[in-house]
Amino acid sequence: MVRNRPQSVVVSDTTVYAATDTGPRWLPGCDVVVEDGIVTAIGPGAGSGSPLPIVDGRGGHLLPGFVNTHTHLQQSILRGAGEGLPLLDWLRCVGEHTVAATPEQTYLAALAGGLELLRGGVTTVVEHMWPNPSEDVHEAALSALAELGIRVIFGRGVADRADATRRWGLDPRLMQPLPTVFDHIDALDHRLDGTRITTALAVPNPRCLTPDGMTAVADYARRTGKTISIHLSETTTDDDMCRLHTGRPAVDYLDQGGLLGPRTLAVHCCHLDEYARHLLADRDVAVSYNPLSNMRLGSGVAPVPQLLRAGVDVGLGVDGAASNDTQDMLLALRIGAYLQRVAHTSADVLGFEDMMRMATRGAEVALGRPEAPTGLADGDLGDLTLIRFDRDFACLPVRDPGAVLLTAASARVVDTVWVAGEAVIRDGRSTRISEADLVKQLSNMQ
Repeated sequence: MVRNRPQSVVVSDTTVYAATDTGPRWLPGCDVVVEDGIVTAIGPGAGSGSPLPIVDGRGGHLLPGFVNTHTHLQQSILRGAGEGLPLLDWLRCVGEHTVAATPEQTYLAALAGGLELLRGGVTTVVEHMWPNPSEDVHEAALSALAELGIRVIFGRGVADRADATRRWGLDPRLMQPLPTVFDHIDALDHRLDGTRITTALAVPNPRCLTPDGMTAVADYARRTGKTISIHLSETTTDDDMCRLHTGRPAVDYLDQGGLLGPRTLAVHCCHLDEYARHLLADRDVAVSYNPLSNMRLGSGVAPVPQLLRAGVDVGLGVDGAASNDTQDMLLALRIGAYLQRVAHTSADVLGFEDMMRMATRGAEVALGRPEAPTGLADGDLGDLTLIRFDRDFACLPVRDPGAVLLTAASARVVDTVWVAGEAVIRDGRSTRISEADLVKQLSNMQ
């Protein structure tokens, strides 16, 4: 596995979206100094006389890298799959492809999806891998992501209740005993030490764990300090099935099993009533908001403003490319705001600052990172995105960079992306892999 040393760089004379005492602000004419993968200085002339490599940031706008809190990269070769199907039927459709996926297909899917994320300014991705008994499939995904240089929180799938219908369990063909899964994660942790990839636990949904399974997952997560990513209330099925089988709503079922806590990242949450929202807040659970997938599958609209008012941290996700069907974080940024505005019939819901917090800081504690203010600050990871609006005339003129980024920007405006101080995207292209070769391999897939 590739072990990447942190690098150093100065981005000079650029406009920085920076954290200040009065909140995030655009600060023009600044240098940003990254030493050994960490931001050490921000300000006019901060890099003056530095022996570090210098990148001219004039005319650009520098942002913290986006954190995509939820996707399924294995689906990047399944774009358009199950179009028009509701969630359970869509799951069965995509599930057949998941069962049949080869390591070669998985490698190309992760490479394509991960590169698409990087080219859209994402520097960290939370990958929610579906349970799979094949270690070769996991190795293929990890190898691709390591090649790209992106920072990854790799959710290894876990489940212990089988049901071929997917209504009260998981496809039996993808099941493994939980101790086997935990042993595999331990082995991955040992091998991934020193890389940009860490592991997490990926639970398909509350219906896929028995009470004993929840206890085992919660105990393992606490002992190892891992994030638990879990789909929750994407549709009403979680509550319907949990009430039918246990007499309790899904959040109470999870709470009784010890699965709700500060390291839990609940994904979707389109159908949470006031009681459920406050329970998540009381347990310090974070939520991943995936607006494009929710729209595509007709799942509903997550109550994001209500969650924020209740004190729940909310991050932004793009979801898998079979339910979105891209890995475009800038599109998720825009549609995430617009969907809430139409749902609340108000144009002032979730402005640029709100969406930037979701896209860069929204779920930090759940991901094992320290809570931090919105905007770039000293001590941050050297995970940065340089935007050049003049790469796309549709963004010109730039009267308000935040408004333009929210309402008009696409991946075309992403110029350079650094992870741990290393430029992994330059002039909109990968510095690590041949994009022409990737296009050829994807075009020739059967």
